[in-house]
Amino acid sequence: MRLIKQLIAVVAVTVLGSVATDFVGGNGVLALVAGLITATLTLVVYRAVVSRTENRTVTEVSHAGAARSLGLGALIGIGLFSLVIVIIALLGGYTVDGLGSPGALLGMLGFMAAVAVTEEVIFRGVLFRVIEERTGSWIAMAVTGLVFGLMHLLNPNASFFGAIAIAVEAGFMLTAAYMATRRLWVPIGLHFGWNMAAGGIFSTEVSGANTPQGLLDATMSGPVLITGGDFGPEGSVFSIALCTLAGAIFIVTAHRRRRILPPRHRQQLPGASRPVLAEG
Repeated sequence: MRLIKQLIAVVAVTVLGSVATDFVGGNGVLALVAGLITATLTLVVYRAVVSRTENRTVTEVSHAGAARSLGLGALIGIGLFSLVIVIIALLGGYTVDGLGSPGALLGMLGFMAAVAVTEEVIFRGVLFRVIEERTGSWIAMAVTGLVFGLMHLLNPNASFFGAIAIAVEAGFMLTAAYMATRRLWVPIGLHFGWNMAAGGIFSTEVSGANTPQGLLDATMSGPVLITGGDFGPEGSVFSIALCTLAGAIFIVTAHRRRRILPPRHRQQLPGASRPVLAEG
C-alpha cells in the first residue's frame, strides 16, 4: 500500500510539472523556472509521503552533502557522455557544424533537472527501494531496470535495442550509484549531467524523444550500433560499454560498504550478516 501511495504522490507532481512545461512552450526562462519548481516539489513531496508512510527519517534525500553529491554525479554524467561522443567522432559519426541555439540551454536546464529528479525518485527512490526490501538488490535492479527501459519505447523515435540499452545503462549504472551511496543525489546528478551533455551541449537525440537543438549545431551519421541512430547515442554500443563499466565500479563500492541486500528470507536467517545502509 505504501508503494502505491508514494507512487501516486510523486507521479502527480510529475504530471503537473509536464503540463506546466508544455504550457510555457519555448520560453527558456519560464521553462527553467517550471523545471526547477517541478524538481523541488518532487523532492518535497517524496520526503513528506515517505516520512508519513514509513515513519522514518528520509535519509536518501537528506540535505547534508547534497550539493557535493549532485555536483559529483553531474561531472561523472557529463564526462561519460563526452567520452562517448569523442569515440563516435573519432570514428566519423559525429561532426560539429557550428553553434546551435545557446538560448535553448535555459529551458533545457529546467527540463533535464525535472526529468532527472522525477525519474530517479520514481525508479530508484520508490520502486527499487521498496522492491529491494523483499527481493534483494539484484532482482529489484533487474525488474526496475527493465521497466525503465521499456518505458522509453513510448518515445517517438524509440527502438527495442535502444530500450534495452537504456535498461542496461540507467537500470544498472544509476541503480548501482544509489546502492553505493544509499542516497538519491549522485544518481540524480549523474542522470542530469548525462542528459544535459547529450541534448544541451552536444545537441544529440536523447532517448529518441525529439530533443530540441542545444549549444552545438551537430550532425550524426553512420552505423546504428556506433551512433545509436534515431534513438541517439544512448543506443550506441559505446554508451552501453562505458555505463556498464561505471556501474561495475559503483557495484564494487556498494559491496565494499556492505550495501547490497539479499532477499528478505535470507536477511532473517540466524547469523545472517546485516547490510550497512547508512548514508554514504
